[in-house]
Amino acid sequence: MKFLLAAINAKYIHSNLAVYSLKNYVEGFGEKVDIAEYTINQNLDELLADIFIKHPDVLCFSCYLWNISYVKQLLVEVKKVLPNVVIWLGGPEVSYSALKFMEAYPQVDGIICGEGEQSFLEIVEYYRGKRNSLKDINGIVYRMRKTSENEEQIVENPFRQVMDLSEVPFVYDNMDRFEHKIIYYESSRGCPFSCSYCLSSVDKRLRFRNLELVKEELQKLIDAEVPQVKFVDRTFNCKHEHALEIWKYISEHDKGKTNFHFEVAADLLNEEELSLIETMRPGLIQLEIGVQSTNPKTIKEIHRSMKFDVVKHNVDRIHKKGNIHQHLDLIAGLPYENYESFKKSFNDVYALKPEQLQLGFLKVLKGSFMYENAERYKLVYQARPPFEVLSTKWLPYENIIRLKGIEEMVEVYYNSRQFENTLEELENIFEDSFTMFEKLSNYYNEHGLFLLNHSRIARYEILLDFIKEQDRGHIEKYRNLLTLDLYLRDNVKNRPQFSGDDTVSKEEAVQFYDREAQEHTYLQGYEDYDKRQIRKMTHLEKINGKLYLFDYKNRNMLTNQAKLITVS
Repeated sequence: MKFLLAAINAKYIHSNLAVYSLKNYVEGFGEKVDIAEYTINQNLDELLADIFIKHPDVLCFSCYLWNISYVKQLLVEVKKVLPNVVIWLGGPEVSYSALKFMEAYPQVDGIICGEGEQSFLEIVEYYRGKRNSLKDINGIVYRMRKTSENEEQIVENPFRQVMDLSEVPFVYDNMDRFEHKIIYYESSRGCPFSCSYCLSSVDKRLRFRNLELVKEELQKLIDAEVPQVKFVDRTFNCKHEHALEIWKYISEHDKGKTNFHFEVAADLLNEEELSLIETMRPGLIQLEIGVQSTNPKTIKEIHRSMKFDVVKHNVDRIHKKGNIHQHLDLIAGLPYENYESFKKSFNDVYALKPEQLQLGFLKVLKGSFMYENAERYKLVYQARPPFEVLSTKWLPYENIIRLKGIEEMVEVYYNSRQFENTLEELENIFEDSFTMFEKLSNYYNEHGLFLLNHSRIARYEILLDFIKEQDRGHIEKYRNLLTLDLYLRDNVKNRPQFSGDDTVSKEEAVQFYDREAQEHTYLQGYEDYDKRQIRKMTHLEKINGKLYLFDYKNRNMLTNQAKLITVS
């Protein structure tokens, strides 16, 4: 009896922690199963053919928001080419609507609801003849076929109690399979909060992995020098002792190679944690902080616990130290949040100058409070994944469209970190930052610039053209700032037209690099390079009468900008 766990990821660099946890758990009890990882970018026929060639007896799909449409198509096609295959599903996109899903898809034999390790083990044992019945396996919904060929019944078993998280095996003993992929790690399950838009609020059973076990496993990842480890804990710092011990450990054992990503509640950070964070190597950790809204009425309605004044203080303190990448989130489409209210939330968060600001839109997830109360909020949302909001009692669809345009401008011009100095100056001519992105979005609309693929240089040129309409009297200032921003990110081979002619003559450049190759006055770590190599790895530019040197070997760990050195 051959089992195949199929994971369909959003990108190649992703890995599916769930299927590896299931595999390693059952293999700890002597049961062998196989894994196949795909992506939603692959052709459906390729996946179908690969599954057919593997010819499983039992096929299991891990179902998420990003892959459920893909899985639904495969369910229909797989049964045509493998009519006798048994199909099981698991994951958040089917756990909370298992009965309805199985009624809609007769190809599915069963669904694991919620936590899957123990349930999956017992399912494997059943199909391999070690258990007599599915009826004694908690946490599953399954199709029971009766004596008559056309007669069947869908049975929902009792929910399974959660397991000790320390019993879940570590899945990264063999790192070869995860080369060039993001590593996901879990040190806790569940969440103490009740945010109405989130499925984590459904499961209040918060528990933690043994700290000594966590340290031992993190050391393996540090020793393997993996580029990034993303903790999937819903609120990593909800238990201070747990968070502090892990942060201390990775700080003390850091080898300068691995970045750790955490989702945290910024208002829960205490003095001991903040002091530790301030000592960390730039790039060691990055923090994702869900603000979602600064409207007190909205925060209360979505059952969220968040003190924005504390968030503001802590985010600002971390930002001033300059060693931690901070990613702050907002959600449009929440109750009591209209266009003007969201504008204020945006301005409040933008003022904190995070490295990334995600302007997201409410996703109405099955099983969530928002899903159950959609009628009450006049919440209209897409019928297809990701079930994104289209309108609410407070926010009509036309305003959703406006916010979508602003979202794209924020992604292109702020989150890219390619226009940092230009935007900082440009903000001053608008009443607030939201209005700046709003007007930039309007400019894109008016000139038919959305839905087109623009080169990086074109984005600079578009921004300069926009500025000409807003502040024509200071174009030279903005041209210089755009040039500064351009060379901070890349030593472009072909100087763009908007930057004008070279500002440093060939003679000046030759004299500078001749001298620098001998004296090494400005560039650290270039001692083993000759003047020609140094010139290729740096750039000289005069801006407002000052001579600047861009050092691309020593980049900022948070922004990836070149080190900027004032020569004269």
